[in-house]
Amino acid sequence: MSKIIALAFALILLCFPDVAIAAGATPAYSSLSFNEAKLANQDFSGRNLQKAEFTNADLENTNMSGVDLTGVVVSSTIMNKTNLHAANISQGLFDQVRLVGVDLSDAVLVEAMMLRATFKDVKITGADFSGAILSKVEQKGLCAIADGVNPTTGVSTRESLECK
Repeated sequence: MSKIIALAFALILLCFPDVAIAAGATPAYSSLSFNEAKLANQDFSGRNLQKAEFTNADLENTNMSGVDLTGVVVSSTIMNKTNLHAANISQGLFDQVRLVGVDLSDAVLVEAMMLRATFKDVKITGADFSGAILSKVEQKGLCAIADGVNPTTGVSTRESLECK
């Protein structure tokens, strides 16, 4: 009987993670793994996915606006039309990720490592890339479209990318 109760509780946590959060506690999904997950067209807006892992995941047209992705690891993933508007991606790691048609407007990418990440047709108005590591080629391409000021940090996109 105790196994059934434990299983039911685990299912409730997976389906309704906010229900299990104690008053005043900050939810942190430190071991949340979305490796090989098919997440196209899903809505994660406003969630706390700190330190989540996305490897070979399908994030096409996924809504992650306002999501806390602090310390996230995204690897070998193609992000087509993913909505990351106002997401916090600070200290995140993007390795071998193609961002195509992605909305990064007002996102915070402070100290993010964008290793071998490529950007095409992205929106970065108001994004803060302060201390982010990205290739010189990608930095130059982003500088060509950089404008706005991040509403959370108050840093201009051009300044954060160290555009000349």
